[in-house]
Parts: sequence; C-alpha cells; structure tokens
Amino acid sequence: MSEAVGKVDVAGNLARIRGRIAGAAERSGREPDEIRLVAVAKTVDAARVREALAAGVKDVGENYVQEAAAKRDELGDCARWHLIGHLQRNKAGKAVTVFDMIQTVDSLRIAEAIGRRAQALGKTTEVLLQVNTSGEESKFGVGPEQAEGVVEAIAGVSGVRLNGLMTIGRWDPDPERARSEFRLLAKLARRLGERTGFEMEWLSMGMSHDFEVAIEEGANLVRVGTGIFGPRSL
Repeated sequence: MSEAVGKVDVAGNLARIRGRIAGAAERSGREPDEIRLVAVAKTVDAARVREALAAGVKDVGENYVQEAAAKRDELGDCARWHLIGHLQRNKAGKAVTVFDMIQTVDSLRIAEAIGRRAQALGKTTEVLLQVNTSGEESKFGVGPEQAEGVVEAIAGVSGVRLNGLMTIGRWDPDPERARSEFRLLAKLARRLGERTGFEMEWLSMGMSHDFEVAIEEGANLVRVGTGIFGPRSL
C-alpha cells in the first residue's frame, strides 16, 4: 500500500460525503436518512473497511465475489454486503453465500442461478435489475426497452426478491452529462411499478464523481468508493 493511500482519513471523508448527501437530498426535497450509502471497498484492505464500519458505515459494496468473501470472513457479519460488479453465472452460487444484495442481475438466467442456490440454502436473496441507460457497449445491463419483460420473468423465480433497479452512468468529468441517464432510470422505475405492480424500493445510481446528481434525480442507494477510501491501490 502506498504511503498516500495509507494516510487516507476515512472517517473525515465519510463525514464530507454525508454532508454532500444531505445537501443533495435537500435539493431533491428529501431527508438525508432516505439515502443509503454503500461504501465500495474494491481493492481496499479489511483494516480500512473496519475504519469505515467504526465511522458508521452499514453497507459495503464489492466488485468481486472472492475478494468480498475473504473480507467478510475476516470482518464478520458487521454490515450488509452488496455485489456491485458483474456476476458470472458460475459464480452465482458463491455470491448467494456472501452477499445480502446482488445489484447487478442483468438476465433471467443469472436470476435463476441465484434463485436455485438461495432455495437450497433456505433463503431469499435480494436483487436489483441492472439497466444500461447509457447505451454504451462496454456496460452490462438490459436495455430500458427490455426491462419490463425481464422484471416480469424474474418475478416468477423462487429464491430471489427483485425490488429495484441499478445503473452505472457514463463516466465524464462533468457529472451533469449523466443526469439524463439517471432521470431515465427513475422514470423507468415508476413506469415498471405502475405496470407490473412491483415496488421498486431501491434506485441504485451514482458513484463518487456523480452521486449528488443521481440523488437529485431520485437515487436512494449510492455507491461511493474513492470518495471514502481515496485512490485505489492497484
């Protein structure tokens, strides 16, 4: 770990992020406690995640199943663990044992694989449907026009509970460039709720560079990594 990374003030960063969340919530006519913060711990060692937990973090996000499994084994059941990276079908079984929420379900086949394992364990796994709102080929997720059919199909899968949507906005130095994509997801969630009858409880969108715009457009689950833990150690 570099000296710069080692000196990151995790608690101070969290306080600043919470202040920005509160400001964005106020601008969108909501209370700050309506917004859930997921601290993204990709490549962050367990000791620094423990600092975040001590500072009040309740939700931890990870991109990779094995990395999350190792940290959860070390830290214990001290938070809700979210998978926010792409899930391969052959890792679905392990993911069910590690994560409380899988935010990146992007097909019926993945949902079915999660459901089979969850049923075998006698549990129900909470999932979100990932939607590609930017249209970028490099991003995973179903297209907005496909979302309704996929939601209805996943609704019939035992062992999973679908109750929201997730997207990754295009990266741009100007976070305003992602606003239309966040707005699209919020509108889609409302429409799907009306048409399917499913409560879209969670709208996961926004990361370190654009979470304020996402909150202004309706996000209630934001994923912040470098804003809390500093630059990643590669």
